[in-house]
Amino acid sequence: ARLTRSLGASPPRLLRDDMTDGAPPCEAATITFPDGRTVKVPVLHDAAGATFLDVRRLFPDTGVCTFDPGFNSTASCASTITFIDGQNGRLLYRGYPIEDLAEHGDMVDCAHLLLRGSLPTRAQRLAFIGEARNHRLVHENLIRFFHGFNHDAHPMAIMVGVVGALSAFYNDGMDIRDQAHRDKAAIRVFGKMTTLAAMAYKTAHGQPIVYPRDDLNFAENFLYMMFALPTRPYALDPVAARCLEVILMLHADHEQNASTSTVRIAGSSQANPFACIAAGAASLWGSAHGGANEAVLHMLEEIGSVENIPACVARAKDKTDSFRLMGFGHRLYKTTDPRAKVMRDMCHKLLSHLKIKDPLLSLAMELERVALSDEYFIKRKLYPNVDFYSGICFRALGIPVNMFTVVFAVGRSIGWISQWSEMAAESVERISRPRQMYEGEMERRFVPLEERGGGSDDDGAREDGEEGAKDDGKEGGGIGRGAGNVEAPGKLLLEVHVAHVGHA
Repeated sequence: ARLTRSLGASPPRLLRDDMTDGAPPCEAATITFPDGRTVKVPVLHDAAGATFLDVRRLFPDTGVCTFDPGFNSTASCASTITFIDGQNGRLLYRGYPIEDLAEHGDMVDCAHLLLRGSLPTRAQRLAFIGEARNHRLVHENLIRFFHGFNHDAHPMAIMVGVVGALSAFYNDGMDIRDQAHRDKAAIRVFGKMTTLAAMAYKTAHGQPIVYPRDDLNFAENFLYMMFALPTRPYALDPVAARCLEVILMLHADHEQNASTSTVRIAGSSQANPFACIAAGAASLWGSAHGGANEAVLHMLEEIGSVENIPACVARAKDKTDSFRLMGFGHRLYKTTDPRAKVMRDMCHKLLSHLKIKDPLLSLAMELERVALSDEYFIKRKLYPNVDFYSGICFRALGIPVNMFTVVFAVGRSIGWISQWSEMAAESVERISRPRQMYEGEMERRFVPLEERGGGSDDDGAREDGEEGAKDDGKEGGGIGRGAGNVEAPGKLLLEVHVAHVGHA
């Protein structure tokens, strides 16, 4: 297929779900199919000037689908929350650079900004703190859920379960179309996630649960609930608390990543918001998403000592070697990740303050020095990223590796519920329903058992469950590959590649 573009003098235009599908576009692209048919699709621009093809009417009007596994060239929504400029290394929360927010703000500023669209005034800030404080506790019956997990359960498994269980306590009467109901759900997420995360930590370590304190701020409470014990006083370190707060702010939102998209997709069915947040947490748990900072620590353990760094760096440069230096470079940022700049300064400040003598931390600092001075890394812009520094900070703070993704989920939950609330407020409801390119068998005649061959019943497992029956561990059956619903057999699918079509 060939695509041409008709340019018009039109101002930038933000794609919204409530745009009239049939509205005449000011600018259009013409797609020419192999059979000679042509179709015009609207060309839209977002606030940053990025170009998008509006293909919402493509399949209904032509029977043609676009093919984009992983959605790397597809904008699934329009949002006003977060903006990434990967070419220039910028990350904006509601228009504010993340560096400014991390240097001058705190989690209250960050949460109010993402949830309600603006930095709070003094009065709004006090009211917001009061609301969040009122929702820090969880129902005592919910705490019983923690008692059902083994002492060695992974904290993320616990988090996915108990966050989803919130929907059993906050479900009746919730109307996601009501702004007040959405606000209450959002403030509950903000208030309770640290409590649940700390309880998951305590459960996984067989320690008694510690309740939040009203005199502590967001990050201080998190540290207190994780590390305090009822048998002794707990002294909070303000530098450590500030480091954790910055980490949470830096991870609060990052456009339409895998977990955020999962929250939106679950929310599009009008599911309970806490179930949607649990779905996001499950997606984040994957090693390809939230587990990157864990991978950094495992890599450092594999390197072992400072003396082994040159050999490991050489292995990383060797394309035939499977060894990789984790925590360097970023898929979206073509220059330094702006969050990494903030985390680097905070990491060095924390290590200097704590004066920790940890061979692994010393190894990390030397690896950072080598990478920042190596022409191979400089030329390819493979700078240490936010996962590299956050993993080091977590270790310095005494947070175990299996809690890294849990802490990530606490920070990202603010973005998740903000994105859910924005989606739920859209005037036109659209449940997410991607198409597929079906490659399985087409319609076939059912073959009776006696015609399928393969020997008699006596040669293998019996159907009545007697000896020989075996569960192969695979999920449900189906005839042929990809068995399931088949829509429009033989439909033409179109793969369109257009430069600058949004951000990942």
